[in-house]
Amino acid sequence: MLSPELIGRLALEAMLLEVSATPKPGLVDRSNSGAHKDMNFFTFMKSAASLAKSFTEFSQEGFTGGANRIPPAEVFPAVREIGVIAEKRMFEATGGVNTHKGEIFSLGLLSACAGYIAGAGREVTAEGVMTLAGEMCAGICERDFADVSRKTPAMLTKGERVYLTHGITGIRGEAEAGYPSVRIAGLPALREYLSRGMSLNDAMSFTLIHIMAHAHDTNIISRHDMETAHEVMTLARGMIESGFGLEDIRRLDGEFIGRWISPGGAGDLLAVTYFMYSLQN
Repeated sequence: MLSPELIGRLALEAMLLEVSATPKPGLVDRSNSGAHKDMNFFTFMKSAASLAKSFTEFSQEGFTGGANRIPPAEVFPAVREIGVIAEKRMFEATGGVNTHKGEIFSLGLLSACAGYIAGAGREVTAEGVMTLAGEMCAGICERDFADVSRKTPAMLTKGERVYLTHGITGIRGEAEAGYPSVRIAGLPALREYLSRGMSLNDAMSFTLIHIMAHAHDTNIISRHDMETAHEVMTLARGMIESGFGLEDIRRLDGEFIGRWISPGGAGDLLAVTYFMYSLQN
């Protein structure tokens, strides 16, 4: 049975490997800072270090809920409270830079779900964890977006602004739907590339392209517009259809840096993809 400590370690590992995978178009990696001026690889390392115990806390909360047969939806409020504390740790470590907010939400939720299943004495599988995530946070989009139309523009988060303008629910929608971008695109791609004997670094870089081809990236939409987000999806799909290599990814990285495009949402889902893979491997 997976322990809360091991689940937390695997979640942190996923966070570290996501930023380390190189190249990643427009994202921070070991080669460059992508389309960012306020953060770099070392900012991400400091942020991840500050979150080391947070993922065990998420997992332990889920484990206790599962062991005591508490309904998953009743565990979720406590999970979100842990997330608020984790975000504070992140901002303290980075001097106010948002490096991992999306990953704190997703990896935290999924750590809690993995812990819940383990606490209930059941086998932890990627499918089971993602399905439970949808159950645990059911109704999150309706609740979180209920009052956004009453907020002033200055009060809106990037995700709320994208929802108001385009009706796209972003990572909340991914979570409530059980992470379809990971199920359909990310996890099958990572498994396939690793089964071919590809290195973990290259397999993660290649997998990112598959996620970019599938997910509406709210980070791109908030930085640019819906047209740019669709263009990125089309570019990624074209690469997959025609076949691509690391040099193609490096060229795309240069293009995205020049145009200030950062598919941060896809990067977060890459971390989720590796976490789901690692839970079963």
